[in-house]
Amino acid sequence: MTIKPLYTAHAHATGGRDGRATIAGSDLAITLATPPELGGNGAGNNPEQLFAAGYAACFIGALKFVAGQDKALPRVPADVAIDSAVSIGTRDEGGFGLAVILTIHLPGVDPAAAQDLVDRAHATCPYSNATRGNIDVTLKIAA
Repeated sequence: MTIKPLYTAHAHATGGRDGRATIAGSDLAITLATPPELGGNGAGNNPEQLFAAGYAACFIGALKFVAGQDKALPRVPADVAIDSAVSIGTRDEGGFGLAVILTIHLPGVDPAAAQDLVDRAHATCPYSNATRGNIDVTLKIAA
């Protein structure tokens, strides 16, 4: 698969899971720390947290994009929110893998319309496209 880049983000990391990361063109600098569940002290952020935040934010963008492309879809409410859970664990094949659960809050949107909107966003979102077939992604629409 090839893409026609519209934007490229740049980051610099040192030290692995117990190090630092900076974002080019930004004053964002993150202390990285392995979570206690994986034997670390948890005194910083970890890659799974960053992935969870990025996927949630990107999926909201995909919801807004598809709703803007198809006027038959409901408008995305201003108070849309996503609770994202990213798990890391061992794989039967060896090594480690990820699993994602996105709980999508679309207040005031009819459940059937919300499902259609979420399905179309999942087909559009770059994170969904990158993970499809590689990791388990569960989409839940909050009641």
